[in-house]
Amino acid sequence: MLRILRPNTFRKLNSRLYTTGKETAREYLDKTAAPFEVFDRRAKRMQRDRAAARAADSREVDYLRDEVARRVADRLLDIKRRYHTVVDIGAGCGHLAKAVDDDMLDKLIMCEMSPVALNRDIDQEYDIEVERRVMDEEMPQFEPETLDAVVSSLSMHWVNDLPGMLIQVRKALVPDGVFIGAMFGGDSLFELRTSLQLADIERDGGIAARVSPLTDTRDMGSLIGRAGLTLSTVDVDNIVVNYPSMLHLISDINAMGEGNAVVHRLPFIKRDTLLAASAIYKEMHGNKDGTIPATFQVIYMIGWKPDPSQPKPLPRGSGQTSLGELFDSTSHKL
Repeated sequence: MLRILRPNTFRKLNSRLYTTGKETAREYLDKTAAPFEVFDRRAKRMQRDRAAARAADSREVDYLRDEVARRVADRLLDIKRRYHTVVDIGAGCGHLAKAVDDDMLDKLIMCEMSPVALNRDIDQEYDIEVERRVMDEEMPQFEPETLDAVVSSLSMHWVNDLPGMLIQVRKALVPDGVFIGAMFGGDSLFELRTSLQLADIERDGGIAARVSPLTDTRDMGSLIGRAGLTLSTVDVDNIVVNYPSMLHLISDINAMGEGNAVVHRLPFIKRDTLLAASAIYKEMHGNKDGTIPATFQVIYMIGWKPDPSQPKPLPRGSGQTSLGELFDSTSHKL
């Protein structure tokens, strides 16, 4: 049965997208989205709350966050220091807390905007002291130059103003303090993205924003430098997980609280479009055993707050050996 809503009813139900037709495009965009607002942070908090409230299902899909947290902890361990206190921005349900021990640090401050996710495993014991704070990772609030190290594991890809967040982190770090982050990169879930796009074109004649936009790897170095962090390092890992079907993948994504949170996202997907995407996914990307792969590209970054004690490049022209002579001597030896 087709249900038609009167204009005033539509205005009440969806006032965010309602336009009178008399306003300019700029006025409409200014009304519907604040500057830098690509993601709906309120919707993302609600998604995380709902996912963590189903604790049993939520724990079953911790595999990805736990694996990335272990890799972040390895990078923290590579730094030959022992930290008293480390801040985890976007801590989720405490994935990093499970990956560190008292040989690395004394205390971990877990900051997460979802109180349900933050306290999901409140009774779990860790090797270190843990403090929980409800805090939006988009606006970290710490006193200037009070933190030795800040980490963030798989939460920065939902931040609207990423340079602004990194600037706040840099201000909170002491000189020669370190920031270590991990976030999903632009090639994540490319199989799902292309399958949904082809299904949308086939069924509806256009492309909808089904998968959230993600940061490109090449942009991370400049973002770290723009925030005022030095000695930056950026590397990439691809984690491939096999699923029975595309529907199982989407179910796990929702159970992780990682559903689409773009401001102008569509509220639903039609059944036939979803089934068409599932068939396309299996045909284009499926494994021989009938499963389908899902690629999660993870970008890892390290940046340091500037300090006079850090190594610096020598002045131009101070070299004592010519590269031409070096290459000539090497070629003669070969």
